[in-house]
Amino acid sequence: MDYKKNKPTMKLTSIIFLAFCSFFFQSCKKSNDSGGASAYVNFIFKFDSTQARLNGIGQPSLMPPGHAGQSPRFNSMSAHYLELAPGATTPLGAGSVLYRAPETTAGGGVAAIDFSKAYFAGNNEIFLSGPVVNVPVGTYNWLRVSLAYQNYNVNLNALGQNIDATVASFIGFNTYITTFKVKDSTINVNANKLQGYWAVEGHVPGFGFVSSGQSAPGATTVPNPIFATSPIPAGSCVVTGQFASPLVITGKETTTINIVVSLSTNKSFEWIDTNANGVYEPLLGEQVVDMGIRGMIPIKL
Repeated sequence: MDYKKNKPTMKLTSIIFLAFCSFFFQSCKKSNDSGGASAYVNFIFKFDSTQARLNGIGQPSLMPPGHAGQSPRFNSMSAHYLELAPGATTPLGAGSVLYRAPETTAGGGVAAIDFSKAYFAGNNEIFLSGPVVNVPVGTYNWLRVSLAYQNYNVNLNALGQNIDATVASFIGFNTYITTFKVKDSTINVNANKLQGYWAVEGHVPGFGFVSSGQSAPGATTVPNPIFATSPIPAGSCVVTGQFASPLVITGKETTTINIVVSLSTNKSFEWIDTNANGVYEPLLGEQVVDMGIRGMIPIKL
């Protein structure tokens, strides 16, 4: 497999290519924007705090009474799985699966995402790229992306100090973690962690902290507008979004295709606001109840 940095037609702050591919992206050739056999399809993360805030079935979601939320400032994200689906009745896995991240049983005999082999992308960065010729010919109306990990910053108040804190959040179905870095601090785990495991790190002059925890099962929002005809397994993070116009792959493409995967971060960090002041204050016992992405719109450029 031979990957090199590509220069899509849209301006990117930086470019990240995966060092490996699987399924249809296995045979990788050098990329060239002049098109032809080397034309690529690039999937690019975008984090949008103004995008509609959806619930698990893809409907607009208001903040529940007694809760508050804020839109995190994203640093990076990783994905575990990507699939193009023709229609709303296409079962999960029956579309064109373009990527699946490495898994391991090192954490206890059950399959888990291998975090040590994860690749990360930030805003306007490519998280997956491969030759267009390796994408099956077809018409695709839906994109499914299984998100695995997110790292972002939020504001909180502790001991009277306003703190810009960094959150590392594992939202995949099951992740085997040896160690991971939140911001500056490294946490040793050496175990599997189910969806909803998180850690937070914050610093102010003379004071710093690192803590971790586990959200309750089912607490992570995973929008799927076609839940009635094509459900996803409980505890997974397979976010589903519809193309405004179908993505048509003819097998004769001569130019690179860029697909922006626009993810709603609209108040995706949600907590129980015990004093109704709209400020996250963990030392007052305010509990985070949701860290899930709030919608996805795939956009072909």
